[in-house]
Amino acid sequence: MGKSLYIAEKPSVAKEFARALKLNTKSYDGYMESDEAVVTWCVGHLVTMSYPEAYDEKYKKWSFDTLPFIPKENEWKYEIIGAVKKQFNTVKGLLLRSDVDTIYVCTDSGREGEYIYRLVDQEAHVTGKTKRRVWIDSQTEEEINRGIKEAKDISEYDNLAKAAYLRAKEDYLMGINFSRALTLKYGYSVKDFLKKDKAVISVGRVMTCVLGMIVERENEIRKFVETPFYKVLGNLSIGSFNAKGEWRATEKSKYFNSPKLYGDKGAGFKERADAEELIGYLNDIPEQKPFVESIEKKKEVKNPPLLFNLAELQNECSKLFKISPDETLAVVQELYEKKLCTYPRTDARVLSTAVSKVIDQNLRGLTGYAPTAEYARFILDKKGYMGLARSKYVNDKQITDHYAIIPTGQGLNNLNSLNERCVKVYEVIVRRFLAIFLPPATYKKLSITVNKAGESFFYNFKVTESEGYLKIMQYSFSKKKDEKESDDSEEEPKISSEDLELISALKKGAEVALTDYEIKEGKTSPPKRYNSGSIILAMENAGKLIEDEELREQIKDCGIGTSATRAEILKKLVNINYLNLNKKTQILTPTQMGEMIYCVVGRSIPQLLSAKLTASWELGLTMVANGEITSDEYMNKMDDFVSKHTVSVKDSSRLNELRNDYAYVAQFYK
Repeated sequence: MGKSLYIAEKPSVAKEFARALKLNTKSYDGYMESDEAVVTWCVGHLVTMSYPEAYDEKYKKWSFDTLPFIPKENEWKYEIIGAVKKQFNTVKGLLLRSDVDTIYVCTDSGREGEYIYRLVDQEAHVTGKTKRRVWIDSQTEEEINRGIKEAKDISEYDNLAKAAYLRAKEDYLMGINFSRALTLKYGYSVKDFLKKDKAVISVGRVMTCVLGMIVERENEIRKFVETPFYKVLGNLSIGSFNAKGEWRATEKSKYFNSPKLYGDKGAGFKERADAEELIGYLNDIPEQKPFVESIEKKKEVKNPPLLFNLAELQNECSKLFKISPDETLAVVQELYEKKLCTYPRTDARVLSTAVSKVIDQNLRGLTGYAPTAEYARFILDKKGYMGLARSKYVNDKQITDHYAIIPTGQGLNNLNSLNERCVKVYEVIVRRFLAIFLPPATYKKLSITVNKAGESFFYNFKVTESEGYLKIMQYSFSKKKDEKESDDSEEEPKISSEDLELISALKKGAEVALTDYEIKEGKTSPPKRYNSGSIILAMENAGKLIEDEELREQIKDCGIGTSATRAEILKKLVNINYLNLNKKTQILTPTQMGEMIYCVVGRSIPQLLSAKLTASWELGLTMVANGEITSDEYMNKMDDFVSKHTVSVKDSSRLNELRNDYAYVAQFYK
């Protein structure tokens, strides 16, 4: 009987597989072996796509004569990465060993992990072996053994592999052709304007779109004109209680639809004099008594948020810890490898039905986690997990490769060996997870409209009835004022339960006292700059930003990039000096160079700056992975797009317009 070979993506993961399988292994250079099995690993990518000069030496020199460069389908070249050639040869030797009859592919469970193994298999020319794909959501012993037991024939993942190859070819073709064409055409103009020794115009399918999002936001801020406005407030007095309410021009108001109003809600004036006129009018008619025009009481229920996917966690960590998305990914990857949480590179914010049925195991493990142990015990005692499968937190249709990031309840002994940042991020994940088993927060809300002479003032009050899940959202590392989950949308003033009861006793039509009026000056605010967290969310939700309704519906769930790649794309834009990242605030702004590249692309291949194009390509890859379209269909469209736009750059010149663009951009970087 032959041996089984388990091939993981990293040495640390390979060790976890050997441990879970209870193999009595000996360690060798690049692998471990027991009597019945061999365990080895890649070190990330071992194989990469060859540069154009590998096809022909003439491609080494950047020239329009050799563009567009598009290899034929059966002529794509790949090569072993020099720095890891030794490990590739080790893995190849093991794959081809005559005593190995079954290969278990244990690389990361996703498109990129599939690609890593398929390239190795391709270059090692592995034939005549049984190949099974292990797909797991965490590195706990139970999950590893389940993944091996339920491993499917690797052919089940052929469509996913096709999508992975296409993604790489797409990035390669766009990067090679567009970067070369635009650099040849306009690189010298950028170089001369910035007085640099050289300037390469680096273009990427996803990164150029992200650059566009950040430059366009910066332009919106520059074009923004601050506008003052003036609101009129009325002081409502009931017994010893006083509250300020905001005037709005309703249909009964003499100012309804007046050009003097600011904004579409009629909540203020463009000029102070008009606000003063209203106050004068109200003060001049003391015989007109204010009365309660309407009163509305209702209960508000606020449910726990959905679980974390990688983008949401990156955004939360950007806000809480001011760390970048790639730093967050590194942290959660470490938590995953220490068995503390499930697979990080996920887009899902819900759990699968299968996992929901055994979720009590995670909860039992968390009774050993001191900061939230009392909540875990409470949930278990009350069996608060029993209805989980029927809740909004479980939805198989919203899961592609992996469910949301949750704590496994295992590996708690590893917390002592982790740095402070990892420990804090783990707490964030745990609290978000436990929250879904707790009751919602509930509030009593009261809305009153007071009318005087046809002019209406609006008052809103809110009292917390039950904190519910908000109790668990008090991080041990937070300052007191930041402990509770904030909700920026709430503007109701704080009020005691006693005062709320007093106001609730008012009846419609009852006379009340408006004791005085005042003017509150405000100013319109410009759009906010992206930070490293909000840009990740914007990338994830890019499909929803598209104006075309039909296309938006088609690609509403498609972002730009993937959970596995977004942080790296952002990091690259900073490294090549197209973006600035303020490490203290995590705010992103374009550099002068980045903005000039934006101008070059905008004048030449503006589609690359569009979320519409990038998200639609991502949708196409998903359709290939799902078997809805063929690789050939996708590749033909891609080849056509690359060829057409490369030729367009060669045959046209936008230099005069670009010189004006450069001059315009320069004024903001003096």
